[in-house]
Amino acid sequence: MTKIDIFSGFLGAGKTTLIKKLIAEAYTGEQLVLIENEFGEIGIDGGFLQEAGINITEMNSGCICCSLVGDFGKALQQVMDTYHPDRILIEPSGVGKLSDVIRAVQNLEMHDVVLNGFTTVVDASKAKMYMKNFGEFFNNQVEHASAIILSRTAGMSQEKLDACVALLREKNPTATIVTTPWDELDGKQLLAAMERRDTLAAALEELAEEQEHEHHHHDDDECGCGCHDHDHDHEHEHHHHHDEDDDECSCGCHDHDHDHEHHHHHDEDDDECGCGCHDRDHDHHHHHHADEVFTSWGKETAHPYEKQELAAALEALDTGDYGQVLRAKGIVAGTDGKWLHFDYVPGEVEIRNGAAGVTGRLCVIGAELKEDALTSLFHLN
Repeated sequence: MTKIDIFSGFLGAGKTTLIKKLIAEAYTGEQLVLIENEFGEIGIDGGFLQEAGINITEMNSGCICCSLVGDFGKALQQVMDTYHPDRILIEPSGVGKLSDVIRAVQNLEMHDVVLNGFTTVVDASKAKMYMKNFGEFFNNQVEHASAIILSRTAGMSQEKLDACVALLREKNPTATIVTTPWDELDGKQLLAAMERRDTLAAALEELAEEQEHEHHHHDDDECGCGCHDHDHDHEHEHHHHHDEDDDECSCGCHDHDHDHEHHHHHDEDDDECGCGCHDRDHDHHHHHHADEVFTSWGKETAHPYEKQELAAALEALDTGDYGQVLRAKGIVAGTDGKWLHFDYVPGEVEIRNGAAGVTGRLCVIGAELKEDALTSLFHLN
């Protein structure tokens, strides 16, 4: 029986770091496959994990709930047939909804697989901000987790840590919450917390109740994936392949009566729903696609970077001059012949040496991104 573990978490929370720790310390001796679903066109995290000796299937098409369910099922079956793994690790996009990923796995009705755990990684230092500005996506990941593992708790005051846990408990009263800094725990301790059967059962029960609620209240006006006013008939398999020829806006919304520019800015003082949509004349039930709210910019490049030059570019993302940047990551060549792996979340930059890539790749995720300015910032003109 193949175990399926889902690792959710908002942009930059530390999902990949957690997976690397578990591979090194908890999954030893197991045949593993990671299925990634990155938001944007350029896959990055797979490169970070290649050194761990794990088989990786990347799918870089954004939201897993609608546009990827067909591809997702095909990828999962291919993984089973090719590798016969002991465990499949699914790492959805940081802006993906955990409930949609769980449903996608359940709907495949595959034999010889078992849903083993739904872990959400939460950056404790940013939980309150993300909950307020991106509540629909962030809260969904918290609400449906069987285990919540806090990152960046080292150095936090007890008052702030307690406040963070209280916020999460409001959304999920049953999940195991790990608050201890990761370097004080080994992977086996983390895995034991993630695999508690009682919390997994509670998460599945919550999802089942939510699905029942949706069936009673949506009156067939929309499918569970959140697409509105469909004129097409489908069987709730959510195989929405957003072809370029579809009569829909590029954000993935179907037959909307509202006008928007596909880039939603999230000012904390705005009177807006948690998804960030400003036009409140449109009818919605707080079901949105990631590509309605977030945008991504990614490039492949052979340009070599000085480490200080790259650090300065990443720190400049905090200024707001390049849009509302929530996450940046990449693998690029260094001028000294070594390769640089980098991560950015607001207020925090990490650059380290790592394995070479077939070419340089970088990706920026956020809202209202200024692509021309980003191109200049990273010297890609």
